[in-house]
Amino acid sequence: MFALSAALALPAVGCGDANSRGNDRWVTTQNASVDIDWDAVSKAYKEAEGPEDFERRVNEIYTGEELVSVGVHDLDDTTQEVTGFFDKNTNGAIDEGEKIFTLRRDLTGEGSGRYRIQGHNRYSSYRSPFWDIAAGMVVGSMISRAFMPGYRPMYRQPYHTPTSRHGSLTTQRNSYRKANPSKFSSSSKTGTKSQSGRKYNRGGGNFNKSKTSTTPRRRSTPRRGGRFGLSGRTNRRVVTIG
Repeated sequence: MFALSAALALPAVGCGDANSRGNDRWVTTQNASVDIDWDAVSKAYKEAEGPEDFERRVNEIYTGEELVSVGVHDLDDTTQEVTGFFDKNTNGAIDEGEKIFTLRRDLTGEGSGRYRIQGHNRYSSYRSPFWDIAAGMVVGSMISRAFMPGYRPMYRQPYHTPTSRHGSLTTQRNSYRKANPSKFSSSSKTGTKSQSGRKYNRGGGNFNKSKTSTTPRRRSTPRRGGRFGLSGRTNRRVVTIG
């Protein structure tokens, strides 16, 4: 691990249009049948020692039956794209209909950078805020190499999960699921779940949305002190990532 520091920051007002704002982190797409913990994917990238380690971590996160392959491509000296995809035709390449997410990391200055995640296809409604990377945070080699003196991008020639690794990745994932059965119960296969264990219902990502009852209810007398509600969105918030 290498020491750097990061904060989670939503884009400030005036920095872009509405599409540049991070979507609700746990929004569920209408066609998604398997949930993905996007915070866990971000953490996996932050801690990964390399593409193979990231592959293992992502397949432990994903609760479906498909195997998740990974592509890593250094577009230039400052930009890296990491793509998760289902290699349905086992050709070892990323086809457009196979994409799950793209994680884009940009170096923004000496000792600093940022990354964000964009979902694709059935997860296309998810877009994370930017995670800023700066001195002081503990990260794996996959990120820390970019801050080493004399850094040169390693993946100008893209890396893709070789089909020869599919068997070992499946075995590793099966062993992980057997050792952690509570994470892979049938109830985890629908909706999108946060690390807190709360589940967001399908159909628009509303939190704890219940079905409307046709039975009339008596109006209760409000308790003294009022109710707790959700505060309005602020333009910017910063959360320290440990």
